Amino acid sequence: MFDLDGVLVDSEPVWEEVRRAFVAEHGGAWQADTQSRLMGMSTGEWAAYLHELGVRLAPEEIARGVVERMAGRYREEVPLMPGAVAAVRRLSEQVTLGLASSSPRRLIDVVLAAAGLEECFAATVSTEEVARGKPAPDGYLEAARRMEVDPRGCVAVEDSSNGLRSAHAAGMRVIAVPHPRYPPAPDALALAWRVLPGLDALTPESVL
Repeated sequence: MFDLDGVLVDSEPVWEEVRRAFVAEHGGAWQADTQSRLMGMSTGEWAAYLHELGVRLAPEEIARGVVERMAGRYREEVPLMPGAVAAVRRLSEQVTLGLASSSPRRLIDVVLAAAGLEECFAATVSTEEVARGKPAPDGYLEAARRMEVDPRGCVAVEDSSNGLRSAHAAGMRVIAVPHPRYPPAPDALALAWRVLPGLDALTPESVL
């Protein structure tokens, strides 16, 4: 089970830039811990949170505006993580892959199409499609359900604190590939079954 943001796509800097600018433009106040709190939230959750920061728009309008800007950035270029495409293709030859992401469905589809990875995944889930975003386990559990597999037999690849907590809460073994700019909290990293320095180290052998 792959996460998307921060694992396959170096999107967290883009998300931060876009949301920070959106908050500033609409009367909100970005806080020191805002980015770390937002990582893993579903669209509805982070839109409501930005509204609480003082953005003078309804959460639905916030979500629509931010996602449109993100889609525009991705249309220009999808910032894939080093080794992302090779890692997915390498694993897909030997194991069944799923994806559970906090990104909206629209952005998941744009990224996978641009990277040519759509056919590599048996199931993809956006936390828009479940009740709760990460760190709740809902997205990972739904991906396992769609794949008709036991979550306890799955291995998740995550980078963020909330992502690690989510996959662990779903009963999965978790491989952490920490993002250098947004490292997970020590207590979250402690949940990892394995910690890898990058996607080049992610092989079929490393998930067994």
